[in-house]
Amino acid sequence: MTAHRYQTISSISLIALIFLCLSWEGWLAPLKPGGSWLILKGIFLLAPLFGILRGKRYTYKWLSLFIQFYLLEGLTRSTSEHGLSQWLAIGETLLAALLFTTTILFIRATRSPKEKKATQSS
Repeated sequence: MTAHRYQTISSISLIALIFLCLSWEGWLAPLKPGGSWLILKGIFLLAPLFGILRGKRYTYKWLSLFIQFYLLEGLTRSTSEHGLSQWLAIGETLLAALLFTTTILFIRATRSPKEKKATQSS
């Protein structure tokens, strides 16, 4: 696959994760009736959105570390909650895992020849 395809998949999964988090904590199954402060977790994902859409390699690097919090939350809530919240948590886990994988693959695909040479000699 090419870097452009990884960028497309990363962009789609990030946007889907934003919508999932906002709808989950806002309307579908919030912790408290009427919504909760956990809706902010969806807003934090807006920070890397434009860097991902533009293919900024630095954004991909720090997002690969940041997205692990969403993966952890999804895994935790998918095993501790029931009903709709559990299914939403499974969806969050799958989207976060897909986003993590494609960010790593994008970073590897866009390495400069100098970086490739340094990693091969180590």
